[in-house]
Amino acid sequence: QVHLVESGGGLVQAGGSLRLSCAFSGRSVSNYAMGWFRQAPGKEREFVAAIRWDGTTAWYGDSVKGRFTISRDNAKNTVYLQMNSLKPEDTAVYCCAAGRLFTIAAGPYDFWGQGTQVTVSS
Repeated sequence: QVHLVESGGGLVQAGGSLRLSCAFSGRSVSNYAMGWFRQAPGKEREFVAAIRWDGTTAWYGDSVKGRFTISRDNAKNTVYLQMNSLKPEDTAVYCCAAGRLFTIAAGPYDFWGQGTQVTVSS
């Protein structure tokens, strides 16, 4: 049974940084592509970033490109999302996801965490 747990969310001022972590357990994370998605109140879920199983390729949503960086440490079964130059519009619940397909679409991801709240104050 795969289990994903996010951490690192919190309250930060605009322009600040946060680093989210996603701990993966139950199987080896090295077999999975990993993604980060976010959802703000009243809005649809939005793709943030994804990384290939071997870490060689990463994709980003247009709204975070150049500010966020996704990375992974397969030895630690952990995926990270470094978020810099945060804006109030980045406020959302951030969820990590694991799947066999490397994609920006949410549907193909098989496993999801519960999410961590990120709040950016202006």
